[in-house]
Amino acid sequence: MADLTQEEWVEQLEKDDNTVILDVRTIEEVEEGYIPNSKHIDIYLGQGFVDEVEKLDKSKNYYIYCRSGNRSGQACTIMNQLGFENTYNLMGGFNEWEGEVAE
Repeated sequence: MADLTQEEWVEQLEKDDNTVILDVRTIEEVEEGYIPNSKHIDIYLGQGFVDEVEKLDKSKNYYIYCRSGNRSGQACTIMNQLGFENTYNLMGGFNEWEGEVAE
């Protein structure tokens, strides 16, 4: 797991062609806006989150965000324990996101 600043996250994401952007916020938060092309799995689903994550391709690089960076950090830790090697946490989360937003 790596904690990346907004700038580092975007820079690395642009160079990486093996990516999945993962939004771990609640559905209510997602309805307020999200980063385009992101996959949504709510971390508050508990075991349901783990079940959904285990269906994902472990060979991909996961760029993970939430509202502030806390839940996405937890998601990175969980995913690393499940065998995902490349997880990147967006520090500051969606609250500080300055890139494109989809609604």
